[in-house]
Amino acid sequence: MKKILLLVILALQSASALALSIDLFKDEEGNRNWQHLANYTGSTLLILLTIVTVYLLIARRRLHKTNKELTAIRNDLEKRVQERTATLDQSNQLLLESNRLLEKEIAQHVITADHLRSSESYIKDILTSMPLMLVGLDKNGRVTQWNKQVEEVSGISSQDALGKTLWEAYPQMTVLPEHVQEAIEHNRIIQLKKCLRSLYHYDITIYPLQEREAGVVILVDDVSKQVTAENMLIHNDKMSFMGELASTMAHDINLPLQALMMDLKRFQRIISDRTVSEPQQATAEEKSQQLNTIISDMFTKAEQVSTIISNLLAFARSRKGKKQTADIVEVMENTIRLANEVVSVADGLSFNQIKLERNFEKNLPLVPCYITELQQVFLSLFRHACRSLALKKQAEDFEPIIKIILSESYDNLWIKIQHNGLGLTTEEQMNLFEPFFTDKSTAEGFDAGQRLSFSYYIVTEQHQGNMAVTSDIELGTTVHIQLPIRH
Repeated sequence: MKKILLLVILALQSASALALSIDLFKDEEGNRNWQHLANYTGSTLLILLTIVTVYLLIARRRLHKTNKELTAIRNDLEKRVQERTATLDQSNQLLLESNRLLEKEIAQHVITADHLRSSESYIKDILTSMPLMLVGLDKNGRVTQWNKQVEEVSGISSQDALGKTLWEAYPQMTVLPEHVQEAIEHNRIIQLKKCLRSLYHYDITIYPLQEREAGVVILVDDVSKQVTAENMLIHNDKMSFMGELASTMAHDINLPLQALMMDLKRFQRIISDRTVSEPQQATAEEKSQQLNTIISDMFTKAEQVSTIISNLLAFARSRKGKKQTADIVEVMENTIRLANEVVSVADGLSFNQIKLERNFEKNLPLVPCYITELQQVFLSLFRHACRSLALKKQAEDFEPIIKIILSESYDNLWIKIQHNGLGLTTEEQMNLFEPFFTDKSTAEGFDAGQRLSFSYYIVTEQHQGNMAVTSDIELGTTVHIQLPIRH
């Protein structure tokens, strides 16, 4: 546009164009018509001015558009600068926050490191001071820990033991390499026991480590005092049980022996014809009849003593036997027959004089048990019931009764032996199943057979059952026995 406008102006101002334009405005006579020339020139100038105006307007619009674009570009640049500035501020804030967190974390790491050092020292003190012998081994069996207790027992310092295999450091150790490898490979705890000349006892436990670096920790506990105390307790319990058993057996044997002695004295008086109670000498036939009666009674009492001793020998032989599946009804009936022969009390009440009420559930399953020992339990309960019934027998219109109940419930056999004799006091119930320990001063007049500790031991320890008692002074006592039916 600029080029066209420039050409027009140049054309109008050129000489030829000027001459031509002057010639156009001459009249016929050759005179110039200045009016037409002025009009022409004005029109031309007007056209030029119009063109220039249009050009200026177009240029102005372009300039305005350009300014708008420049303004938009400037605003965009300012926005970007603001965004960059905000991003930089945010980054600076994050950086400052990160620096603060880093400083805090570093401070926490310092505290944690101090705690770790303190904990490590504390754990080391524990391992050193603990009364158990502790040995740490890696997967190759080399010693990594050797506490003070091991040093004292073995006489080997930790400096000499660390880094060596356990069996190089302490050849007397009973832990074998196979034990260590088994604990590591199967990842399970292995427990061993060691006894030296029956005087020193040790419990050895091998713990596998759970870290990446395989290894074990061996704990050796000197349990000599504990084992000695336990053995003493067991010995005392056995002596108490044997005392209880011996007391009941002696009581059962003593009654028929006393009767035998009385018969022998009567026999002696008849033979020597010194019976004071007879006013005159008896005839030979009467003496013979009396002697036969005494001999028959003596034979019965001797059979009773023999039965008691045979029962005791059978019980002694069964101590090393194995459990047998038995019909509990048959075991109970055999015990009742045996009790009719051997159970009696000093007050003259025999078991065969007591009324028995049987309540046996039908089709009871077989029970795994030690038959002879279970019979001893039932005999002890019958003997205990006889004593209580004898104490109450003096009352008028009293009929001694023992009720026996056998039933099954929830894979267990329940045995209840109930009597209507004199019941137990609260203190007697609490001590009924406890062994009796006493000195000579308090032992006089006490019958160990009054306790049922041996029966309780047979039921609970050897048959894994339960035994309990319920009693009332006026109504009597019930002993409850629970025996598992399955092995």
